Amino acid sequence: MNLLIEIKWFVLALAVLMYALVIIMQDKKIIVTSVVALIMLVAGVVLPDAIFPVSEDFAAHHNARFYALFHAFTSLVNWNVLMIYIGSMIIAALFIYSQMPAHIADIIVEKSPRTGIAIVLILAMTGFISIFVENVATVLVMAPIALALCKKLKLNPTYFMVGLAVMSNLEGTATLVGDPPSMIFASYANYTFNDFFIHAGRISIFFFIQTGLLVGCTYFYAFFAKQKDKPNLEPSTVISAVPFILLLAMIFGLATISFFHFDFAFLSGSYVLALGIIGVLWFRFSQKRSLRETALLIKGLDWETIVFLIGIFIVVGAISETGLLADFAQFLAKVTGGNVLIGFILIISVSIVISGFVDNVPYIIVMLPVAQSLASHMNLAPELYMFALLIGSCLGGNLTPFGASANVVAMGILKKEGYPINFGGWLKIGAPFTVLTTAAAATALWLVWA
Repeated sequence: MNLLIEIKWFVLALAVLMYALVIIMQDKKIIVTSVVALIMLVAGVVLPDAIFPVSEDFAAHHNARFYALFHAFTSLVNWNVLMIYIGSMIIAALFIYSQMPAHIADIIVEKSPRTGIAIVLILAMTGFISIFVENVATVLVMAPIALALCKKLKLNPTYFMVGLAVMSNLEGTATLVGDPPSMIFASYANYTFNDFFIHAGRISIFFFIQTGLLVGCTYFYAFFAKQKDKPNLEPSTVISAVPFILLLAMIFGLATISFFHFDFAFLSGSYVLALGIIGVLWFRFSQKRSLRETALLIKGLDWETIVFLIGIFIVVGAISETGLLADFAQFLAKVTGGNVLIGFILIISVSIVISGFVDNVPYIIVMLPVAQSLASHMNLAPELYMFALLIGSCLGGNLTPFGASANVVAMGILKKEGYPINFGGWLKIGAPFTVLTTAAAATALWLVWA
């Protein structure tokens, strides 16, 4: 018993050290999480049953010392989520290559009655693209459109560029394929693609995020309502519709798979990854791209997040299986005094503040079991607190200029264009947006699930 208590403190100390180093050394976060995950696995091999309780079936047929490795790479690491992420990243890269987003933006500007409305619609479109495309990539593909429009109007691009970043962060939460936190949530809660729209007969996270989107669009329209002149922009030429077809195939395929229950655990991941491979083959042969160009496409994907997630999955698995998360949930239950509304507000507000400064991926992996356990202590539907966690941690990234990677990219573009924005300048735009959109989404969530 004493050994188990000591191991629990050892795991906690390692986890706290890891989080501290990730915050201090963002550029070294992959090395930090990988080393800590390796230490956890070595400890699991040296002291079997101490961190990862060995199953009776495994012990009967194999050496118990190997259970930590077997358990980590068959149960803790969610390969289905990782395959979905890789496949969707490939499709997103090809979608951007096709010039389809720029073409759609041209149509919006042309058809809108006034430029102020067109700008807000482009921001909404940025959010929509971000539902399926990684946030940084979305900002990079939409930035030239925004800058060209601002130059024609002789308009300071600061609000437009910040708007692209915060809108992409907002909508990335809406579906299973939008952002890593959504995929992690789906993995933990066993949610299908369709569950993000309707779950247990009630509207789900997608619609709460759209409430925030409407408020966000209204917020930015207040800044651009006076813009009425319609500029002439150089029309964008679509290279091919194939990536758009692959994107639609991914969306409708995941929706169809969600309707059925298959024994194959990796079906959705295999399907999206297969679509991604088809996209790579199309790029290589149909587009007559060289091996070097194809390799650069694949190399340019966000492989760092994949490695980062593997390490985090293992570390958080160790934290969970030593009972630390259950202990933390009991502590929160005492702090809230059993008051459901206080617990709800606490989860959202803490998540906003933390995610404004810290990567939300490790935070949400740690806190999902805590939120579920806290809801269980209060006899609530777990969705109330888990959705609150997802909303707060994802929308909280809009609070500061370094709360999300898309924010950093937007700041870099503005600086390059001669419109540098500092921390206070970002806060002036991002803080009201974060408060308003989070309050709207949280209110809708409370009315449906409380």
